[in-house]
This record gives sequence, structure tokens and C-alpha cells, in this order.
Amino acid sequence: MANSLNLVEQFKIVDASAGCVTSNGGVTCDYVTLKGVKRAWIVAQFTQAVGHATVVQPQMATAVAPTGAVSITAVQRIWANEATATTDTLVRQTDAVLYTLTADVTKKQVIIEIDPASFGPTYDVLGCTISNSGQATNFVAVQYFLEMGYSQATPPTAITD
Repeated sequence: MANSLNLVEQFKIVDASAGCVTSNGGVTCDYVTLKGVKRAWIVAQFTQAVGHATVVQPQMATAVAPTGAVSITAVQRIWANEATATTDTLVRQTDAVLYTLTADVTKKQVIIEIDPASFGPTYDVLGCTISNSGQATNFVAVQYFLEMGYSQATPPTAITD
């Protein structure tokens, strides 16, 4: 199986939101370096007990501190499943710099593919914010999937510069 995909050796998987957290008050996810990363994905799982047009906003920075954090400016590829309790189909969305959930009561999944080259020469760190849903009963869990430049049994840390 030399040509098969090995998730844990080819991808660094990082818990960006410290587990499942309320989106009441908004969420600032951890920042990760994209040094040595070919492609990254922000994967967000939502449980909306109260309908809200929550926004997933990718960020870029110059250090994981996060130094100089700003919203991304280059459009990225996005997929969404706005009803994961009833379907497992991800629907390709219009390329954009952010994604806004439909304001209804359901479980949802959003995936934003990030091309590190689109950040330009200044930025090499990825982050993400989730807007304030204003509801303590709305939750989100966010992970980053970082496709590394080459496979290795233990990919390098992404949470330090």
C-alpha cells in the first residue's frame, strides 16, 4: 500500500477551538503556522439550538501569537452541509473570504480550503473566528487539517512558529 493515503502521517490535525464551545460571545480559534503546509482546511461543526447567521471568518497572521491578525483577502473554496442530522452531503459554495450559516435550528458542517500561497509573502499563519451567535445554546467545534509537504510518522508542531 505504498500509494495509499495515511491521514495521520500526511496531515497535521489541530484542535482549533479547544473542543466543542458555545458561540455565545464569539470564538477566536487558535492560530497555526503554515510553514511546510501544502494546503489547509478549516473544518467547523455547529449545533444551532437557536437560528443564527453565524459567520466563519478565516484569519491570517505573521506569528501564532497571533501577531498582525487580519481577515483573509483572497477567496477560498468552501463546502457546507447545513443539515448534518438528515444528510451527509457537502455542497460546494461560491468561493469567498468567509461563510455565513443559514439562520435555522440544525446541526451544520462548514469546510473552508485554504491555499497558503494566497496569503502572499507577509503572512504564513492561519486562524479563524466564529461570530457571536448571542446564544449560549449554540455550539461549535473547529479543527484544522494541514496537508504537510511530505509524509512523516510525527509531523512537526503547528502551534508554535
